[in-house]
Amino acid sequence: MKNNILGLFILLNLVLWSCGQDYVPKPRGYFRIDFPEKKYVTYDTLCPFAFEYPAYAIIERDNTPGAEPCFFNISFPAFNAKIHMSYKSGKEKIAGYIEDSHNLVYKHTIKADAINEKLFIDSVRNVYSVLYEIKGDAASSLQFYATDSLNHFIRGALYFNSIPNKDSLAPVIKFIEPDIQHIIETLQWKN
Repeated sequence: MKNNILGLFILLNLVLWSCGQDYVPKPRGYFRIDFPEKKYVTYDTLCPFAFEYPAYAIIERDNTPGAEPCFFNISFPAFNAKIHMSYKSGKEKIAGYIEDSHNLVYKHTIKADAINEKLFIDSVRNVYSVLYEIKGDAASSLQFYATDSLNHFIRGALYFNSIPNKDSLAPVIKFIEPDIQHIIETLQWKN
């Protein structure tokens, strides 16, 4: 009986000593992402606009059902991301396209922590644009539209082919946002 009590006492001390050490589990880590150097090339096709996009991106035609001729994707294979781009024209429909774009952005309020708007105005090139930054775990973190307010309307939305996680996607979003701004700043309408 004394041996059982002594053995239990020793076992209890070993358990308590092993738990008494200062141990902190490591936090979950994310893969290191190597970002390429910023370089841009011109996108100029039969569509009534042209702009510069990142050289490390690939332009892909949108082959989904209902896609129009000037619908395309700017794919970032290294980041598993795409900017879905669509172009519309129509003199009396621009206000409706702007409203639709605004509604599509604000559908993300369920998951968004905040939605910030950045306005871009270039009266020389006749480009008026709004860039939406959607903070939080929303499906799309950056969206924009640009128009000449008369005939042309182009819209883009950044999506990742992964579950939204603001912590792991933040470095890539921060890297791609200047690329989207560059697209807006170099956008030109063709007459």
